[in-house]
Amino acid sequence: MDAAAAAATEADIHALATGLPHTTTWTTPSGRVVYQVGGKSFVYFRTPRKDAVDPVTGERYDDVVIFWVEGEDAKQALVQDPATPFFTTDHFSGHPSVLLRLSRVGELTRLELAEVIEDAWLAQASDRRGRLYLDSAARITT
Repeated sequence: MDAAAAAATEADIHALATGLPHTTTWTTPSGRVVYQVGGKSFVYFRTPRKDAVDPVTGERYDDVVIFWVEGEDAKQALVQDPATPFFTTDHFSGHPSVLLRLSRVGELTRLELAEVIEDAWLAQASDRRGRLYLDSAARITT
């Protein structure tokens, strides 16, 4: 099987995010990883919150990852497509991001995940960095 068509994993999130230029990584006091470009977060692993809960048990999801998006149209394209595992909550209404449970990351291919992470990085990178990256041969989606 082609590596790009393989089911995505949590390890892929980390590898793809760190594979983007000018990416810095830090860990929150609760041990969650945050990826930033130019001091702006583009992917982060969030702590359990009351807005994302299991509908059966009411327990807070402890495996939510947030990805920035370009804007509301990009967000709606992901969360309204039944073929994707992305979602949002009222807490993120109007916020340019989508959520994903790690338990569902395997529903994406590695290439699909790479596209979301690349778009998240581009949404937060400076215009100059974005142009240089898009013109480079080092894209994570190629």
